[in-house]
Amino acid sequence: MAGQAAQISALAQRLAQRIRAAGPISIAEYMDEVGASYYAAHDPFGAAGDFITAPEVSQIFGELIGAWCADLWERLGAPDPVLLVELGPGRGTLMADALRAARVVPAFMRALRLHLVERSPLLRRVQEEKLRAFSPVFHDGIATLPQEPMLLVANEFLDALPIRQFERRGAAWHERRVVLASDGESLAFALDPQPSLLAAHLPDGEEGAIAELCLAAAALGAALGARLAAQGGAALFIDYGYVASACGDTLQALRSHRPHAVLAEPGSADLTAHVDFAVFAAAARAASAESFGPVTQSAFLRSLGLEARAAQLLERATPAQAEAIRSGCQRLIDPASMGTLFKVLALGKKGAPAPAGFNLDTP
Repeated sequence: MAGQAAQISALAQRLAQRIRAAGPISIAEYMDEVGASYYAAHDPFGAAGDFITAPEVSQIFGELIGAWCADLWERLGAPDPVLLVELGPGRGTLMADALRAARVVPAFMRALRLHLVERSPLLRRVQEEKLRAFSPVFHDGIATLPQEPMLLVANEFLDALPIRQFERRGAAWHERRVVLASDGESLAFALDPQPSLLAAHLPDGEEGAIAELCLAAAALGAALGARLAAQGGAALFIDYGYVASACGDTLQALRSHRPHAVLAEPGSADLTAHVDFAVFAAAARAASAESFGPVTQSAFLRSLGLEARAAQLLERATPAQAEAIRSGCQRLIDPASMGTLFKVLALGKKGAPAPAGFNLDTP
């Protein structure tokens, strides 16, 4: 803990020195630097961490995704080899559950090559230990992935990408930036007095409205779209956010499962913002890919057989296990929890049929 505290203090001083020397920084720059420090020093997942993701809620989540990948591999003509890729694999829980479920398709297991995109040395060690049997290959980004057909999975990855924020003042959007507060040491938000040149990328908004723009997500969508168009395969994204672009201040920090001030003790809390699925999907389509959805997480998991898998597990569960299975499934699909806030979007090669889970009459 003392080491983490020292690292947090050093980061705060480094940010202050940077702003003092070169002027205000964008929120995206702040998130990028803080995020790198946070994940390098933290295992943030689970009850003892800062937040819990769906794979930690129930094993069924990862199992259904594993079955989805195996099914889609067969629909794609069973390419061999095929890359099985995860962006931001956390503790490796999702992938471990997915691979266990995919064993029912032995040919898929023989064809897959596991690649993990993870920058954190700490989390890489955890993932390597859990997934050692599959000889994972690690990458800092998608650019170094081999040029082969690919099935990519990303759960709660896009929400952690750095955003820029803008506030409507008069007839113009002004960027919200990070500056030094009056004490010369702590951090604060301030508006750039000059109108932003990125206004064309922002939705309409009333006086005082906040708009967010994630250029990193758009760039990722474009890169994946081009890759899928050329190499084939599919990508599955599960995250919280909105279907259509909209105004709103969604930037938040979580520490020990509780809200934390975004600029306080940088590097001590997880920073995220809601995903604009419309912008992400449009970037992929502009690069000649196809997009499917988004649909709600509840509808997606139900369509893949969440209730049937839960029933199987309940047949041999102890009373305590049964309660955990029921409560976990409820959390995944309940509108008051993760069921509708979280959305699922797939990308594929143009002209490809909709993958399982996306032939839905209602979201």
